[in-house]
Amino acid sequence: MARLSQALAWPGAPLAIAAAALFGASTPLAKALLGGGVSPWLLAGLLYLGSGAGLAAIHVGRRALRRPSAEAPLAGRDWAWMALVALAGGVAGPLLLMLGLARTPASTAALLLNLEGLATMAIAWLAFRENVDRRLLVGAAAILAGAVALSWQGSAAGGLGLGGGFIALACLAWGVDNNLTRKLSGSDPVQIAMLKGLAAGAVNLGLALAIGARLPAPPLIAAAAAVGFLGYGVSLVLFVLALRHLGAARTGAYFSTAPFIGAALSLAMFAEPFTIRLGLAAVLMGVGVWLHLSERHEHEHLHEALDHEHRHVHDDHHQHHHGPGDPPGEPHTHRHQHAPLIHKHPHYPDLHHRHGHAR
Repeated sequence: MARLSQALAWPGAPLAIAAAALFGASTPLAKALLGGGVSPWLLAGLLYLGSGAGLAAIHVGRRALRRPSAEAPLAGRDWAWMALVALAGGVAGPLLLMLGLARTPASTAALLLNLEGLATMAIAWLAFRENVDRRLLVGAAAILAGAVALSWQGSAAGGLGLGGGFIALACLAWGVDNNLTRKLSGSDPVQIAMLKGLAAGAVNLGLALAIGARLPAPPLIAAAAAVGFLGYGVSLVLFVLALRHLGAARTGAYFSTAPFIGAALSLAMFAEPFTIRLGLAAVLMGVGVWLHLSERHEHEHLHEALDHEHRHVHDDHHQHHHGPGDPPGEPHTHRHQHAPLIHKHPHYPDLHHRHGHAR
């Protein structure tokens, strides 16, 4: 049981925070690219395409070098979920955001975008029944309060109105996307992020060109592709891996630190002054992250019989036989069965702990 307790916070929390760091860093970098006169919608398409194309190169390169991934590929039953993920997060979310930004003051938009973290956590807790206690609620509230403090610029003229509604719906679409991605998190994260990037990039770029946007110069396209690969592609790979270990609610909470990371980087990039709001956000987010990192959830629980495929080592949850065709060494991936098991140890809602709790 020692391996289980040692692995409780590792590697899920660092993966989620690293995903937030890359995505947060992409915000000031994208702002710098917008200074070159590129359309925001077109830039979104280039960022997504850079993400998908970069990961596609890795995916194809692994096959060309005959170095197969130890991750499980998407199976037939996963493709419907993958289509919904691409539709919700890669098409509906950006489209609704652009409709909202066209009708909403920037300060209001920045504030409303924090709803994504709230939507992710609410859907995970209410629809997918991930466990939540008072400590997690307070931690999530502190992280979200830090994000609100960071983006608050006083009352915005014009109120919310239709534009605010569109942005709220975009955040809801991304919350749905995050929770649906959780259902795929046992599969190859490079393949998942690659498909989402290519689909979202093609749709957003096509729509931008259809309304009259023009492609920028090749150096700017290359820069956008590089930012997209790291800030959208690699970030999403890390996010999917974090979902595997933490579930959607906790991963969403850690990922909500992205605005602070982006704001901190902006201090160096644009010589922006350190403000009270930034300091307050740092304190609130620090408290929230500490409350989540110090969580200890332990009770006797039942593992029902399960048959699935994912990357694993032979820990306490993976004591199964191997056939002649199963791969040697660890970690590895192959289809395996879990017998019913009742035991008690600290755990998160990972791939093997998505059980119900008494209410």
